[in-house]
Amino acid sequence: MKSNREVTIYDVAKTLNISPSTVSRGLKNHPHIKKETRKKIQAAAKEMGYRQNTFASSLRQKHTNTIGVVVPRLNSYFMATVIAGIEKVTSENGFGLIISQSQEQWRKEISCISTMFNSRVDGLLVSLAYDTKNMNHFDILFNRSIPVVFFDRVADCNGCLSVVIDNYKAGYDATKHLIDQGCRRIFHVAGNMLRNVYSERFRGYKQALADNGLASGPDLCLVGDMSTSSGSEAARKIMRMRPRPDGLFTSNDTTAIGAIVEFEKAGIKVPGDIAIAGFNDDPLSQVVRPNLTTVDYPAMEIGEVAASSLINKLRNSMKADLCSIILKHNLIVRESSIRHDPNS
Repeated sequence: MKSNREVTIYDVAKTLNISPSTVSRGLKNHPHIKKETRKKIQAAAKEMGYRQNTFASSLRQKHTNTIGVVVPRLNSYFMATVIAGIEKVTSENGFGLIISQSQEQWRKEISCISTMFNSRVDGLLVSLAYDTKNMNHFDILFNRSIPVVFFDRVADCNGCLSVVIDNYKAGYDATKHLIDQGCRRIFHVAGNMLRNVYSERFRGYKQALADNGLASGPDLCLVGDMSTSSGSEAARKIMRMRPRPDGLFTSNDTTAIGAIVEFEKAGIKVPGDIAIAGFNDDPLSQVVRPNLTTVDYPAMEIGEVAASSLINKLRNSMKADLCSIILKHNLIVRESSIRHDPNS
């Protein structure tokens, strides 16, 4: 008759007629236990269906070898690639992962952080939700000295490490490229300015315009939710403007693609009538026609560096904290922004 009762080390010990402490050490491959005895213990445990109680073990050791990851959304190529980088490093270092998504909602993020805390994660990797207003919900982690590393969408807090690119410089580079292609009236689609990634890209865009004596202002910017709908809305607004902008820089590729599709419907030529640059180097940037000029955001590297940094903090708790790690970005120039000289 089948039993739902868990097999314990005492059951294995009774079967082999040895002490429970010997079984425990044999299951851990302790060198003081003879190799033949270890093999017998492990074979018997497997046959009897013994499962190690990792939760109880983690309570005794005061760590779980588990890292939590909270991202805005999982259905994002960028975030999926970041997580792949995180998993590569954590797996190599013997850590498990618990992954959750805030679904771009501050209140959902609060719930995620609470769940991670109650799951006794050793540390946390976080990219903030679109509308996160304050950091109070992280206090339960900070008060227990549970290390947190922020990546991509980051926040300033004492003792926290951030892994980012220079979003200001990237925004500047993309805008300057459009200027170098002859654009003189450049529109920008931004995200919520609460988030560093969008505010810094916007700041870079404005500085590039100012350095080249070009106009900026609220009429040349749209703050949206970074969806294809935001791109479509921006395109429709641009087509109503007089004089009409001849350049468009968006803070992600999704909005840029939405704009390209909308322009195509209206017979507006890209890049002939308007040159476009996006951000993130999403795979779709090479599928849309014309191929989209974009900023390469090294997602895999961000995940690897963020995970390595957190593990380093866990293993070297007394080591002085860095404030941020800034990774290199690259502007990838494709057909959507190249303005061909009709006289050439």
